[in-house]
Amino acid sequence: MQTRLLLFPVLICHWLAGVVYGQLPNPPKTVVSTLKSAVLAEARWAMQQEPVTVTAQTSPRSAGGKHDFFSEGDYWWPDSANPQGPYVQRDGMTNPDNFVAHRQAMIRFSRVVGALASAYVITRDETYVRQAFRHLNAWFVDPATRMNPSLLYTQAIKGRATGRGIGIIDTIHLMEVAQGLRVMETAKSSDKRSVATVRQWFADYLTWLTTHPYGKDEMNAKNNHGTCWVMQVAAFAKLTNNDSLLAFCRNRYKTVLLPDQMAVDGSFPLELRRTKPYGYSLFNLDAMTTICQILSTKTDNLWTYQTADGRGIRKGISYLVPFVQNKASWPLKPDVMYWNEWPVAHPFLVFGAVAFDQPAWLATWQKLEHRPQVEEVLRNLPIRNPVIWL
Repeated sequence: MQTRLLLFPVLICHWLAGVVYGQLPNPPKTVVSTLKSAVLAEARWAMQQEPVTVTAQTSPRSAGGKHDFFSEGDYWWPDSANPQGPYVQRDGMTNPDNFVAHRQAMIRFSRVVGALASAYVITRDETYVRQAFRHLNAWFVDPATRMNPSLLYTQAIKGRATGRGIGIIDTIHLMEVAQGLRVMETAKSSDKRSVATVRQWFADYLTWLTTHPYGKDEMNAKNNHGTCWVMQVAAFAKLTNNDSLLAFCRNRYKTVLLPDQMAVDGSFPLELRRTKPYGYSLFNLDAMTTICQILSTKTDNLWTYQTADGRGIRKGISYLVPFVQNKASWPLKPDVMYWNEWPVAHPFLVFGAVAFDQPAWLATWQKLEHRPQVEEVLRNLPIRNPVIWL
């Protein structure tokens, strides 16, 4: 009963935080008590890290320049019948020889800012803010090290493409950077000029995401890629106060994502067809619940929205929770890779627990791993710091 009493007033705070600009998060006490030691440990690590941006390493296979983010398609391999020819696809099997330095640097950046922002929320210690701005300035402000606000060279495939829209999913790890800035920008140690420059970087990136053919392709993707486009645009639009894009994302969630991706039982058929159906289902549900967390307001509550035939985010969580609580009950074959690494402390559990006052979901989340270290898990877990979102 104590957990239920704690959750309800925090849900009110959740709605207020969504409409009051610049207000610091006020996460549930149960969430803070669960995460505090892990947050402070991660923040200690983050305080020791020097900024590393896309300019630190380059690849000879990139068609871009020093300031352009570059990555390669995960499931593309050399053709054994033609080793010097175009790569061939092996779905679900990651090629360990691909260039991943920029992706790793961005995930590290997200971890650093997310940890520092979370620690600031819990402690109000300004030293965390000052360290975060060192990294924010390196990535978005300093002309020598900043990243260009576009993704022309992501998910490249040797012999086939210098870049693809599908690579836009790589910047899901900038969401906690954007949210971390929203949390810290009112701090005394916040660099106001840097805040304005970073906000403009995200505004420029939003323009690219919504106008370039790669961005349009990703927006129209039918599976988790389309979900992650909406999730990213929503997070960045929140930072840049772009009300028209926020409204667009709410509408797309209702009219495209739910009806096109969720079955009447709450599952995601397009993810279940993959060679890693368990991991992809977790990932897509995390993204959809994060959309609800970012976009819900007093007057437009995506948490309670349902299609005419009853599909909604609660049904999606209810479908997957039993397979998180008892993984052995999963009805399909194990994923071809990283089966043993899932599940972890997924955001859909804690966000859903708060939104629907579900102590059992919160208890499940509390028991899972909150500081995963496996690279593939980090890559597919963009929300690792719930205290900056609640």
